[in-house]
Amino acid sequence: MIRQPIIVVMGHVDHGKTSLLDRVRSSTIAAREAGGITQHIGASEVPIDVIEKICGPMLKNAGTKISIPGLLFIDTPGHEAFTNLRKRGGSVADLAILVVDITKGFEPQTVEAITILKEYKTPFIIAANKIDLITGWINTKSKSFIEALDKQSSGVQSALEESIFTLIGRISELGFNAERFDRIKNFQKELAIVPLSAKTGEGIAELLMVVTGLSQRYLEMRLNIEVKGPGRGSILEKKEVRGLGTTIDVILYDGTLRTNDTIAFATPNGIATAKIKALLKTKPLQEIRESTSKFDYVDQVSAASGVKISGSGLDDAMPGSPVVQVVDENYTKQINSELKEIFKTDKDGIILKADSIGSLEAISKIIEGQGYKISKKGLGNVTKRDVVDAFSQLSVNPTYAVVMSFNVATDEEAKEASFDSGIKIISSDIIYKLLDDYKLFVDEQQKSSISKAENRIVFPGKVEVLPNSCFRISHPAIFGVNVLAGRIRVGYLLINELGEVIGKIKGIQNEKAPLETAKKGQSVAISMDEPTFGRQIREGHILFTRVTDDDERLLKGEFSNLIDTEESDLLKQISMIKKSAR
Repeated sequence: MIRQPIIVVMGHVDHGKTSLLDRVRSSTIAAREAGGITQHIGASEVPIDVIEKICGPMLKNAGTKISIPGLLFIDTPGHEAFTNLRKRGGSVADLAILVVDITKGFEPQTVEAITILKEYKTPFIIAANKIDLITGWINTKSKSFIEALDKQSSGVQSALEESIFTLIGRISELGFNAERFDRIKNFQKELAIVPLSAKTGEGIAELLMVVTGLSQRYLEMRLNIEVKGPGRGSILEKKEVRGLGTTIDVILYDGTLRTNDTIAFATPNGIATAKIKALLKTKPLQEIRESTSKFDYVDQVSAASGVKISGSGLDDAMPGSPVVQVVDENYTKQINSELKEIFKTDKDGIILKADSIGSLEAISKIIEGQGYKISKKGLGNVTKRDVVDAFSQLSVNPTYAVVMSFNVATDEEAKEASFDSGIKIISSDIIYKLLDDYKLFVDEQQKSSISKAENRIVFPGKVEVLPNSCFRISHPAIFGVNVLAGRIRVGYLLINELGEVIGKIKGIQNEKAPLETAKKGQSVAISMDEPTFGRQIREGHILFTRVTDDDERLLKGEFSNLIDTEESDLLKQISMIKKSAR
């Protein structure tokens, strides 16, 4: 049996995700949402007869025979639905629609969505929404973009073309090839861009055509399921419903669940089970967020479906957790093996806290994809223990001495510990901002580390004593030098070519202005208490900074990036001079 594909709708706030589904469902959910922004996660099923009514002729012309029973759409306020739509090795979602306001282009959450889709290797198409806002656009009242485009002026067509070209360029920067859907020769190599208007309905036919066509052509094996098998799904949300108590919204992606079945899922304290008291199925073209009057009570539900489950013992169920029908004793092993991968950590790294299993997994993928490590992962508020664990990373790597928290609060004790220890807690409810803030923290730590290193380490330097530049013979001797390579700094010891210590640089001046450091190419005056000009120092003498063995090891290892090739060669020369003097 072929199940209906699971389609997740993602995109930046206000780009029209819910309005797009409203147009398909002919419902008014978007209008009732607070502030016009989706507040909860939802799922709605579009039967095949609705799809055929909207775009059947187009599919027939394309030679596509419809075999899927319909489309299951997941509407999301951000990343939440997608990351909670998880199963081992990837996402439950078969395909994603990334909604982009064609008049605004890519915005931060657009990039965030693409980053997550890449991490989960989920194929997606771009719905270039709000073509009706292009200056001069005429509402043709057609559901077809191609038909509507033919009736627009050449100026409008050119403006649309320019906007699509901008989208193609932006998506290219993120590593994808894209093209308008009707110009694509190979859908496996190029992302389809479908221009449309959720407000007028123009382009909805092509969007459903592309989604249906791609699902059948490239996802057929994935859509084959064993309906008679045990139910398996993923928890989208947990919520309280009057008259039902604690319920979980589940996307069932395999098998069948029935009333009175026992299901297993993850909680903060381990694996728990619950007996299904009621299964509530969304009515066609309705939505899982609606009141219970829009649901049908059913005895069983088969994949792929959105279903609300009521039962005792669901209070601690975690969003993003797998849901497994209990048919034998292996359910604990099944869930634990899946969670083990998510909570896998390194010996050293960042401390990460998040609100759900899905969030934790998605953020972990992105952090690790950037080359960073995680030493501890957990769900729930940031605690004092988390801050203490981060403090222990200071001696290992200062860039890991941080707590990153996503969409969770921080306990008062943790705040106090953070203040006392200086350990930073980076918090956000937006993934890309969390990562950006951490990168900024890393940059600050590295700059601080470099600054400390430059103040503490003696770097290689080579100077030549200039002719006719002795301003004072001794106590202190003041004379001019040209920095031939590297750098010199106040407090550095200088040695001659025999490795003999000449003295310590007391001061550096350039045209009577004091300097802390002088680098290659600069001619400056230096003062030293120990030598007498004409004895230990003469015109034309070559002097070197005295780099200690410890500093040499640091410059060859941890701080090797602070010196260039010439300075590295100079460091070897100074090392040879020191060895010959021993």
